[in-house]
Amino acid sequence: MSSANAASKVDHDDIQGLVRFGYRKLTQASFLLLRVRDVAAARAWLARCPVSSAREQSPPPRTALQVAMSYPGLRALGLAEGIVQGFSREFIAGMSSDDSRARRLGDLGANDPARWQWGGMPQEVPHVLLMLYALPGELDAWQQQTLDQCAAGFERMAVLSTADMDGVEPFGFVDGISQPSLDWARRRPVRDAEQLDYSNLSCLGEYLLGYPNEYGEYTDRPLLADELDPEGLLPRAEESPERVDLGRNGSYLVLRQLRQDVAGFWRFVHAAAGGDATQREQLAAAMVGRTRDGEPLVGRQGEAIEGEDDALNSFSYRGDRRGERCPIGAHIRRSNPRNADLPPGGRGLLSRLIRTLGFDADALAQDHVSSTRFHRLLRRGREYGVGLSVDAALAGTAPPGEEEGTGLHFICLGASIARQFEFVQGAWIAGTRFAGLHGESDPLLGHRLPGLDQEPTDGFSMPTDSGCDARLAGLPQFVTVVGGAYFFLPGIRALRYIAKEP
Repeated sequence: MSSANAASKVDHDDIQGLVRFGYRKLTQASFLLLRVRDVAAARAWLARCPVSSAREQSPPPRTALQVAMSYPGLRALGLAEGIVQGFSREFIAGMSSDDSRARRLGDLGANDPARWQWGGMPQEVPHVLLMLYALPGELDAWQQQTLDQCAAGFERMAVLSTADMDGVEPFGFVDGISQPSLDWARRRPVRDAEQLDYSNLSCLGEYLLGYPNEYGEYTDRPLLADELDPEGLLPRAEESPERVDLGRNGSYLVLRQLRQDVAGFWRFVHAAAGGDATQREQLAAAMVGRTRDGEPLVGRQGEAIEGEDDALNSFSYRGDRRGERCPIGAHIRRSNPRNADLPPGGRGLLSRLIRTLGFDADALAQDHVSSTRFHRLLRRGREYGVGLSVDAALAGTAPPGEEEGTGLHFICLGASIARQFEFVQGAWIAGTRFAGLHGESDPLLGHRLPGLDQEPTDGFSMPTDSGCDARLAGLPQFVTVVGGAYFFLPGIRALRYIAKEP
């Protein structure tokens, strides 16, 4: 095998399985937030813990364990400061590090990190995140066994439980439909080639460190000299084979605990619809961008979308420029605008030149949103709490356990926290100028506080074919952030390296 072919191979044994599988068939899960109690004992446990890899197994595993560390966690485990500083600035700073980041992420008011249940203050940031997945009936015993085995090295901060809501998120909409397709075969060219059509296929380097991304570049991560890895535990850096790569096959993991006011959402929508059940469903779907069963409001268009084989995702917004079918500010349109590098138009050189220079008014109007392919997220979240039907929400019937709250443990993976999660959250979700809109943020996730210009952000506009927008005002806050942190999900070889004695 040539060195080029060897470099292009993907070592599934070195990748944590969450990246490839998501473990949806392991319907029970819990997330353990830990802090280092004893460094030697913590390292010893990490050196032998049974982390599940991305290799296909037959039969599939009945349980899976994934391990991630925060920046304070890497330091607490004794990783040399010179090595730790090779990670991204966002990871090092942390999610709740400063007022500027909080403002960009929409962590204001009720979302203020000072109010979080965990992660808001330096002493509340977990060092290690253990993610446990299991078949029904097998989680409790395995979770207790894991806690007992790692107790000498770690103290438990919290156990985040999850709930199996059968593929539906707490507001009642089918969840997890739209995901990028990763180029595991590495067929995408290693260059920044202009794309004229929306594609669901993403370069592996958008989600795993150590591989080329959509720009044809390698994301910065700790690259080490051989003397820092005397036992040869780490893989070689693909673009710098004279160095070993601590980041390769790893990913950044964002975890945010979001509490959802299900009753408040449906009561507001019901009132805005004047009590009409049909209009209530239509209005809720407009805010999301899909019906509750997952049908896109723009319809299944049968478009040939590269990397997409789910009929519910065979669409773009090319034929809905004004948002008359799916409002421009709808949640799924904000989180994935499904655009390409240039606005739609002819493929000829003259057409592309006119659009590039901004002489096409229609194209210019659509050029307010950055190309989607540079900002995709690989989502791996899980619901928690007790589900609430629409009828129960409207009747004010609280289910057992409601005092614990209901919501989503939002989890996403990416090679760049800044370009992926922070951009999407700040510019598209919390942003009040998304795609030329004014005075509104995400209809589900917005905090509704006035912007820096003191303009309101609690509106939601719905264009109509008459040319006049229907508009809602006074949207309350439906989702509140109650915890969060940035983690590094290392490759398995890197995990064993981190666990070695300094």
